Amino acid sequence: MTAYRHKSMWYDSRHPHPSKALQLFCLPYAGGSSQIFANWQDYFPADVAVCCVEFPGRRRRIREPLARSVRSMTDGLATALSTEIDQPFILFGHSMGALISFELARELRRRHGAEPVHLFVSGRRAPHLPAREPRSFDLPDDQLLQKLRELKGTPEALLQNEETMQCLLPLLRADFELVQTYAFEEDNPLSCPITVYGGIEDSTTPIEDLRPWALHTSAKTTVRMFPGGHFFLQDPGAGLIKCLRTDVLKAADQMREAPRAVAFIS
Repeated sequence: MTAYRHKSMWYDSRHPHPSKALQLFCLPYAGGSSQIFANWQDYFPADVAVCCVEFPGRRRRIREPLARSVRSMTDGLATALSTEIDQPFILFGHSMGALISFELARELRRRHGAEPVHLFVSGRRAPHLPAREPRSFDLPDDQLLQKLRELKGTPEALLQNEETMQCLLPLLRADFELVQTYAFEEDNPLSCPITVYGGIEDSTTPIEDLRPWALHTSAKTTVRMFPGGHFFLQDPGAGLIKCLRTDVLKAADQMREAPRAVAFIS
C-alpha cells in the first residue's frame, strides 16, 4: 500500500497530486481519526483524491487541544482549506463528521461564496432536528462505557482495556460534547446536491430523521440505506464505499457539464 503523503495538519492523502484532482474530503465520526479512510483511495480512480481529515487531539495531532464545539472545528477547517483549495471539491462525513461537513460547507460559502460539488452525509439526522437521546458527554465513566457498548462501534476487548479507555475517554467526551451542544442556526439552503446514507438497523438515526436533510439544499436530495447499525460504514464488504464511488463519479460528470456552477472562489 502506498504510504500517506502528508499534505497539511488537517488532512492526509495517498494521491500523488491531490490539488490536481477532484478532492474528496472525508471527515470521521466521534472518537475516530483519518485512519478510518486509510484504504479508501483504492476504490477511486486517479482523477479523485481521497483526503482523510485529521481532527485535533488524535494521531499526529495528539498534543493539540481537543475541539469541544462545532464552531471551533469548522473555523479551523475552513481556514486551513481556504488556503489550499483552488478547485471544486466534495465533502463526506459520518455521524459527527457529517454534522461538521454540513457546517463547513456553509462556512466556506460565507467566506468564499462557493460550495462543494456535492455533500455526502452519513449516519446523522438532519441538523435542525432535536436530539432523540439525552446528552452523555458528562456521564460517569461506567455509564459512558455502557453508552459506547450500545452504539456497537467499539470492540468489547477495547472497552474492557482500562488503560486504553483512560486515554480514549477524554477524546470521546470532547467529541460527544461537540455534537451534543450543537445548536442549529437558520441560513439559506445550500445549492449543492446532498446524498444521505443511513443504516437500516440504526435505531439512533432512523430514516425519518434522514429525509429532512432535503430542507437544507435547493438541489436534489437522495437517501440511500445500507444493512447494519450506526457504524454500517465498517461493513467488511465495503458496500458504502462502492456506492460512494459511484455517486462521486456521477457528481464529477455533472460538474464537468456545468463547471462554473461549482468553481471555488479563492
